[in-house]
Amino acid sequence: MDIQHLIFPLLPLLIGVVMDALIGDPAWLPHIVVKFGWLISTAERWFNKGAHRKLKGALSALFLIGCTYVLFWWFIPFCYGVNQWLGVGVSAIFIFYFLAGKTLIKEVRMVFLALDESLDKGRAQVARIVGRDTANLDAQEIRTAALETLAENLSDGVIAPLFWYMLLGVPGMATYKMINTLDSMIGYKTDRYKEFGCWAARIDDIANWIPARLTALLMVLAAGRPGLIKFVHKFGRYHASPNSGYPESALAGILNCRFGGTHTYFGQEFYKPYIGNNDRPLTTQDARRAIRINILSELLMLLITLFIKIGIADYFMLN
Repeated sequence: MDIQHLIFPLLPLLIGVVMDALIGDPAWLPHIVVKFGWLISTAERWFNKGAHRKLKGALSALFLIGCTYVLFWWFIPFCYGVNQWLGVGVSAIFIFYFLAGKTLIKEVRMVFLALDESLDKGRAQVARIVGRDTANLDAQEIRTAALETLAENLSDGVIAPLFWYMLLGVPGMATYKMINTLDSMIGYKTDRYKEFGCWAARIDDIANWIPARLTALLMVLAAGRPGLIKFVHKFGRYHASPNSGYPESALAGILNCRFGGTHTYFGQEFYKPYIGNNDRPLTTQDARRAIRINILSELLMLLITLFIKIGIADYFMLN
């Protein structure tokens, strides 16, 4: 077996993961997901008006998703065709862009640090990572929002991108990020988005169905508490989302706390069923524990992805 040819396909993933772990998403660095957001915002401004908004939203979402896959499906092999190391470098950069492990942890840690200084600073900091209105949140609600986001975005920002990379390479990873960005921008049941964004939300539900449940499994394994699978199965279905409840319930079970309740989005109140039973005060120690679980879960997913990729490379070498 040629070890060099076996390891070479793994280099983009390893380099991209290390880059994410070391530098995250610096504010000075142009980000391709921001470009995705600009495209979505432009489509929303042009088409989210008048009649047939649901149809126009569906066509906009499918067009952006399809174009993303085709573009990366063409561009990545093109780079490898020019030079193998160019292909590795470009692929690694995109993987780095499409992972959000370090940034997510950094932002959640900063919420708890800001809240230790003042309630207003905590509100301002948590507003960076949640979609809900934060102006009137109390300290417990801020901590809860941050930890819910940490769990949900472990799936959206780390496990799901790695899952789709495992299946479809960089084009799959890029396409997933377009789907997830669409949902995060227009997938709300508000008056403005409920028709135009409903297809984006449904497509995101499909794309995250397996990753969300895989994330919950990885979290309980990382915590060394596989018995919590029953807890996750019970409370994961309580969430308004068919997916978000699973990683959130895993973290609620690990921390023995309660998530959910009534939240305000764009001036409208939405009720989220409670996940967990213990409505106890959350602390900075809970954040440290949750962050440790995130890191271990990402490492487990990385090992699974590498194992699958090695198996695929080995298969093609032998056939």
